[in-house]
Amino acid sequence: MTELRRVPPLALALGLAGLFPFLWSALTELWEPASALTLRTIGPRFIGPYVGLAYGTVILSFMSGVLWGFTARAERSAGFGYALSVIPALWAFIMVGGGPVSAAINLMAGFAALLGLDYAFQRWGLAPGWWLPFRVMLTVVVLACLAVTAFG
Repeated sequence: MTELRRVPPLALALGLAGLFPFLWSALTELWEPASALTLRTIGPRFIGPYVGLAYGTVILSFMSGVLWGFTARAERSAGFGYALSVIPALWAFIMVGGGPVSAAINLMAGFAALLGLDYAFQRWGLAPGWWLPFRVMLTVVVLACLAVTAFG
C-alpha cells in the first residue's frame, strides 16, 4: 500500500478513469436498465461485451507500448525487452475473437500474463517502484469485469 501512495496523482487519476469502460461493460451486462439506457442514448457498441472486449484489446495493445517505452530507457538487454514488449499486442491481435466468452477468457489470460512482464520490467529497474502495485490494483478490476463476460 505504501508504494501506491507514490503513484503520481495524474497517473493514478488516468489509470482509475481507464477502468470506466471495463466497469461500464460489466454494469451493462449485469443491470438491464443501464444496458437499455446506453442502447437508447449512444448505441449498442457501448453495451456489455462489445465495449469491454474492444477496450480490453486496445488497452492490452497500449500496454505493449508502455513496456516498449520502458525498454527504450534501458541501456542493457534492450533487444530482449523490445521482444517481450510486443507480446501483449500480438496476443490481443491473435487471440481475441471467436465470440465473447473465448475473447474475454483470452483477454483475461493476456492481462494476467502482463503482470508477469510488469514484474520482470520492474525487477530489471525499467519500471518505477510504484508500477507493480499500481498495475496489480488495476488488473484485479479488469479481470473481475472481464469475468462477467467470460463466466457471467
